[in-house]
Amino acid sequence: MPRYFSPQAKLSTKSSLDNTNQTDFAKQREAPPFEKILIANRGEIAVRIMNTCKKMGIATVAVHSEADASGYFVREADEAICIGPAASAESYLQMERIIAAVKMTGAQAVHPGFGFLSENTHFAAALEANDVVFIGPRSYAIEVMGDKIQSKEAALAAGVNCIPGDNRVIQDTEECIAVANQVGYPVMVKASAGGGGKGMRIAYNDKECADAFRLATNEAVSSFGDGRLFVEKFIEEPRHVEIQLLADKYKNYLYLNERECSIQRRNQKVYEEAPSPVVTPELRKRMGEQATALAEAVDYITAGTCEFLVDKNLDFYFLEMNTRLQVEHPVTEYITGIDLVEQMINVAADKKLPFTQADIGIDGWAIEARVYAEDPFKGFLPQIGVLRNYREPFPDDERVRTDTGIQEGAEISVHYDPMISKLIVHGKDRADALNLMRDSLDSYVIHGLNHNIPFLRSILDHPDFIAGNITTAFIDEKYPGGFSKDYCNITKEDYDFLTSTACAIYCKLRVDKRYEQITELRVERADGAATDVDGGGVTKVEVDLEHDTFVVNGREFVVETDYKIGDFVFESSVNGQRAICQLVARESEHDLVLQYKGLKHRMSLRTPSEDELHPIVPKPEVLDLERVLLAPMPGNIFSINVKVGQHVVAGQEACIIEAMKMQNIFYVQKDGIVKHVYVKQGDAVAAEQKIFEIE
Repeated sequence: MPRYFSPQAKLSTKSSLDNTNQTDFAKQREAPPFEKILIANRGEIAVRIMNTCKKMGIATVAVHSEADASGYFVREADEAICIGPAASAESYLQMERIIAAVKMTGAQAVHPGFGFLSENTHFAAALEANDVVFIGPRSYAIEVMGDKIQSKEAALAAGVNCIPGDNRVIQDTEECIAVANQVGYPVMVKASAGGGGKGMRIAYNDKECADAFRLATNEAVSSFGDGRLFVEKFIEEPRHVEIQLLADKYKNYLYLNERECSIQRRNQKVYEEAPSPVVTPELRKRMGEQATALAEAVDYITAGTCEFLVDKNLDFYFLEMNTRLQVEHPVTEYITGIDLVEQMINVAADKKLPFTQADIGIDGWAIEARVYAEDPFKGFLPQIGVLRNYREPFPDDERVRTDTGIQEGAEISVHYDPMISKLIVHGKDRADALNLMRDSLDSYVIHGLNHNIPFLRSILDHPDFIAGNITTAFIDEKYPGGFSKDYCNITKEDYDFLTSTACAIYCKLRVDKRYEQITELRVERADGAATDVDGGGVTKVEVDLEHDTFVVNGREFVVETDYKIGDFVFESSVNGQRAICQLVARESEHDLVLQYKGLKHRMSLRTPSEDELHPIVPKPEVLDLERVLLAPMPGNIFSINVKVGQHVVAGQEACIIEAMKMQNIFYVQKDGIVKHVYVKQGDAVAAEQKIFEIE
């Protein structure tokens, strides 16, 4: 079972960060404000809301698509109603069907979660017209703050610092370029509606501006049904810092500290933490006061978030206001002791907030990682498939929380966002939280498809991230050209650790009578390189099973592990150095896949006699991926820009594949003549399907 925030779970060691006046808000609960709530969402946020409802004694209703009929969130609900086919536009965005489900089940209120209809003015108004409570802000605030152009005008009127730019709606590419030149490059071409990083593109020149207008428009129409764009100055070297707001119907406007959300990829947050490494108490107060002033100006109620950009001089600028619960809300819950969903429900029931600004403190440090089914080594392309094995880390540790909407055996499909979970940890300070996140990622069992844990783990070990020296450009600057194994901090000492650990595990797995006779092993990494890192070939390892000793490259290693056959996660100690590892797979009698520091390592281990036969084992054929483009993920061909007989050059745009509502451009890798084109515009393609081939 996934674990969720509990206000009673407090750290025994208090932080020195503004932890005055911490209040046990859980003691102030009364009778349930509603008998039944319908959750107009899916996945992890639906389960998270249900958890709080159960705690409050409120029955829950799930609405779901046909594709989600067996989903974890459906099973967790007290009642469930199918509202349409897999496509979100035919199910989760169908207001009439959701309202019909409300009437059918007798739900008194609806919580929209985030995404889908959570910031839809018409949905909120329709519920109100049917005497159903919308657990969110009033429609006026949604309308004004949900439109980035109107929200910026409202922020200026409320005295909030804003980014320079042009608020007019851009009509075409030519106007976009003209406005960009007036504002001055670099600029952000941004969708007026929606959020979540979709419909946003940075441009540094006219060509990039034209591409940005085209791609941002397509994404905005696909995601929000609204292609309006505007242009504003792109603040370079900024931090993304947001203020959590909470307001009731009695003019109480509070800020619950800040969240640092600067680690982003394509405007999608990767890591979030609270508090921010750079925000001082004085800056926190100024940002909080501007955020609450804006909330008051639009008569805001419930939970919301004001997002700001903070430059290197700690000047801050309003970015946007999200009139909903944020994905990253758990880090705020950890450091404040406040269940935000509970407060949203109470505010919707006309209750007054049970605390004041003076009660809000900071207890420790919390960090959240977004765990996705995507391949970081292939441009973070979404993955689909079944979770063959799934184990969440430290399920009995109150400092570790996993918000998820899946369980073992669940399928990650092409229909929805490929998020697996949000992994949140709570430490007494930032260093403690970072260490706990490392151990949690290393212990997280996700087998059956690729995921982004190698990337998340790499960031954790980056010196600038450890020091808190981060901006929204961190990933682009530290991982230029994308993520690759070259950025994984695996040293010669690490490979010695891996080699000796692999030998120890291999010997435990050998249950045949020859096990006790093993005195030597030949170890080779699956990529053909020797485990000593210094060159190719095979590493010879002397084995002394009686003393759990392995000699690698002339060095003796004593290995102690708690591994038992059937385990995935185990701890290995090599000459006293401790690390958490995973046995991801045993692909054959001689081939192991170990995970260490988030990275999978395929190791082949053989006795000398077995090694003699290895060269004659057939090897699979390898495609020349410079000449053949394979679809790296399932999706639809938005455009195909090459044809048979055409002479193409490396770097030329070949096609655009749309997946998960994001458009991904793929380029020709090598000069040549196009021999075959296997798809046409509009085709649905599977992962690894051929797109085109060059002679």
